[in-house]
Formats: sequence, structure tokens, C-alpha cells
Amino acid sequence: MNAPLKLTDRKRQAIVEAAIAEFRASGFETTSMDKIAATAGVSKRTVYNHFPSKDELFAQILHELWTSTAAMQPPPYDPAQPLKAQLLALLSNKMEMLQDGYFLDLARVAIAEAIHSPQRAQEMVARLSVKEEAVTTWLRAAQADGKLAKVDPELASQMLQGQLKTFAFWPQVTLNQPPLSAAMQQQVVEATVEMFLSYANATE
Repeated sequence: MNAPLKLTDRKRQAIVEAAIAEFRASGFETTSMDKIAATAGVSKRTVYNHFPSKDELFAQILHELWTSTAAMQPPPYDPAQPLKAQLLALLSNKMEMLQDGYFLDLARVAIAEAIHSPQRAQEMVARLSVKEEAVTTWLRAAQADGKLAKVDPELASQMLQGQLKTFAFWPQVTLNQPPLSAAMQQQVVEATVEMFLSYANATE
């Protein structure tokens, strides 16, 4: 069982969550540290004790976004297991991350700021690209094992992940649609795998 957070850690997390809410509502540039402090229920001095600047607070949000994705690293390819079962597990893992409410809030803030200030979000974009490389690596291993026809692993990776995001990321991030139901998540994952295996001429 996880130990309860110390008071200072609870305040830090409250500040981050308040910043996410305020950045989403008003944008990075117009959000003040005073407003973040009020929303977090702490003093302005407490905010500055944890985050000397608004830029450092935004950097913490990007760090948490990266951490939440890195924590859900897909399992490595296993030549002893059926390809379809592994793909289903791989994409179910991805779906779980995409539909996590905290991850979606972090992504909304980061993407909105990336539009207004690309320089500020360059590190996030680079890190997320590295994270998505894990699926490409998995596909290369399956291909080397003779289980996938000669497909471009990078293109195939974009196809697989893009299909999930069409239903389970972009509508939630850009249109504030609710997360998919568990049944719909499973349906999207299964349909994506079936279409991909047909396209890739996979062999078990």
C-alpha cells in the first residue's frame, strides 16, 4: 500500500493540478501565479517555494505527462506467444493510457501551449516521439521473427496508434468528449488489430 503523501507533497500536487485547470481555462500566458495559488488553496509564497516561475511549473506538467507515458511501457515482443494476442495486449495497454483522465488533462494543456508557443513544448514532442518508438521496436521484432510480411515498421506503428487516437484521444483532447466506455475501447482495439493483421499479411 502506498504511504500517504506528506503535507508539502500534497500542496505541490495541488499546485500542479490547479495549474492544469487554470492553463486549460485561460491559457498559459494569461494565467497568473496568484490565480493558481487561489485555486490550489495555498499562499502565493507556497507556490513560489515549489516553483520559482510559471515556466518551471509548466515544465513540471510536461514532466508528469512524460512520466505517465513512460510508466506504461509496452511489453517486449515474445516469439513464443501468438501474434494476435500480443497485439491485443499491446494496444489495450496504449488505450488504457490514452483514456486516463489525468493524462488527458496533461495532454490538453501541453498541446494547447504547443500551438501558441512551439518552442516551449519542443521537449515534450521529442520525448513523446521516443515513447511511441516502442511500438515500432515491437513491430520490427515481430517482423524479424517472420510473423509480419515486409511492412514498413514506422508506417505500421503510425497506423496502429493513429487508429486508436482517432477514437480515443483527439475527440477527448480537442472536443472534450468523454472517455470511451470499456466496451467501446475493446471494440476499437479489436477492430484495429483485425484490420492491421489483414493489411500486414501476418502469419502465426
